[in-house]
Amino acid sequence: QVQLVESGGGSVQPGGSLSVSCAASGIIRSINVMGWYRQAAGKQRELVAAISSSGSTNYAGSVKGRFTISRDNLKNAVYLQMNSLEPEDTAVYYCNADVTSFPDYSRNEYWGRGTQVTVSS
Repeated sequence: QVQLVESGGGSVQPGGSLSVSCAASGIIRSINVMGWYRQAAGKQRELVAAISSSGSTNYAGSVKGRFTISRDNLKNAVYLQMNSLEPEDTAVYYCNADVTSFPDYSRNEYWGRGTQVTVSS
């Protein structure tokens, strides 16, 4: 089994910065795409940013230029730096990973439990 554990997040005033981290553990052969999703109260979960194993990135239009996703393949970790935060960024942020596991090379998608980000004055 693979587990994703998020850390970071918290509360900040508009215009502030926060970061969230996620580390994957388990019997991992490789991690393909890693990403961050968020779900605000009463809304559907949406993609925030994703990064491939080679470093190619994809951002939601609403966060482009403000958020930066990165990863450390040796640590099986993904990070999200969030700058110029807005109240609309308030949500639970979830880590997501597309993992190929040993011993059968099975490929599955895993989710973290989520971490709260609140932007409020």
